Amino acid sequence: MSDTALPVSLDRDSLVPLAVQLADALRAAAGDGHLRGGDRLPSTRALANRLGVSRTVTSAAYEQLHAEGWIAGRHGSGTYVTTTPPADRPSKGLAPGVAAAPPTLVDLTPGVPWADGIEKSAWRRAWRAAADPRPTYREDRAGLPAYRDAVSEHLLRHRGLAAGTVLATGGTTAAVIELAGAVLSRGDRVAIEEPGYQRAVQAFRRAGMAVVAVGVDEEGLRPDAVPADVRAVYCSPAHQYPLGSRMSASRRVELVELARAEGMLVIEDDYDGELRFDVAPLPLLAALAPDVVAHLGTTSKILTPALGAGWMVAPPQIAAAVLEYREGTGTRPSPAGQRVLAELARHGDLGRHLRKLRRELSERRSLVSAALTSAGIPVLGDDAGAHLVVPCGSAPEEAARMAAAERAGIRLDGLARHFAGTPTVFGNLIGYAGCSREALHSSLKPLLAVLGG
Repeated sequence: MSDTALPVSLDRDSLVPLAVQLADALRAAAGDGHLRGGDRLPSTRALANRLGVSRTVTSAAYEQLHAEGWIAGRHGSGTYVTTTPPADRPSKGLAPGVAAAPPTLVDLTPGVPWADGIEKSAWRRAWRAAADPRPTYREDRAGLPAYRDAVSEHLLRHRGLAAGTVLATGGTTAAVIELAGAVLSRGDRVAIEEPGYQRAVQAFRRAGMAVVAVGVDEEGLRPDAVPADVRAVYCSPAHQYPLGSRMSASRRVELVELARAEGMLVIEDDYDGELRFDVAPLPLLAALAPDVVAHLGTTSKILTPALGAGWMVAPPQIAAAVLEYREGTGTRPSPAGQRVLAELARHGDLGRHLRKLRRELSERRSLVSAALTSAGIPVLGDDAGAHLVVPCGSAPEEAARMAAAERAGIRLDGLARHFAGTPTVFGNLIGYAGCSREALHSSLKPLLAVLGG
């Protein structure tokens, strides 16, 4: 059987990675009937040659579509479009019974950056400069010196932290996985905010740790609820994810004093730390107690997760353990994204983008918050970051809102899925960074109808 002709066109000037473009094009072709169940696709090598891209691009696209169920491989025969496309399967992270969203939905889920705001000329220049160095076999497991210098300058200028030991990471979740493997042991108990970041929960659980849920309120994580026998505490003090509270100064002091007294490691996820609108951010936990705090940051929300670049500022003994872990496992963060960030910082493009990002998100925040409050709809966590929370009274109401929003062409998130245990508070998360300003405007009227109904 011959391979099926593919209606694929890739835009090399787009900020969207080529592998994502290819997966989107093939998914759309399967969804609209250009590709049918049983059609055989070209091999990754043949398709790469046809499109003039590397095989890494085609392999990544095929792997994504295979994971989603759009394609399947037959041993010795090739790769085929599945007979029944997964159009009606629930999307990851949506409430049970909520159908997967069509591509036309306005995405108002949190955690999506404002990638459209990245200056294209600066982006291209940074990638060209990042490709200039010749490949090397030498591995710098701590990260490229230029990248670590750029991060140190960024933290000092934008977060007020005079960083000591800076390590490059692959992002926040990657750093949590490394800390779990390098510093903690199977059976250790780790305290995590409830509700909280579920990727961190899963990272600790899969490493054999017992997760202890600790409640949060309008002042952030409650140190008085942290058991004395935990080895580590994971928290997001700048903008608690997902409720959006800021840890108060008194609780920051209480938490680091507890950590020192009990020998705990505090893992500070600086989620949305650069995105403060109302007042200057409070000092980082790492600035208050560099001896017991591992500070984690990432470029995922200020630029794009496509860079796969983050950082860790940790006490020397913790940093040494992470480097030993990398040596033993043969792992290290990819240098490509590090080079790009270093170039953006070197030319001042990173600082200009952050100023532009704060202005844009502040205006978007005001737009959404004002529309909701003027309609009598309460909001939480809207003084920082790129999302806010509209509370509700029950899980059925939360799910019903999400389903009604999808019918109105809007994708929302719910609080229930952010609990490691049984949900105790409910509501919907509204992100305002991942769509265009025009789409955000057009979604407000139907959004108010859904949330106010």
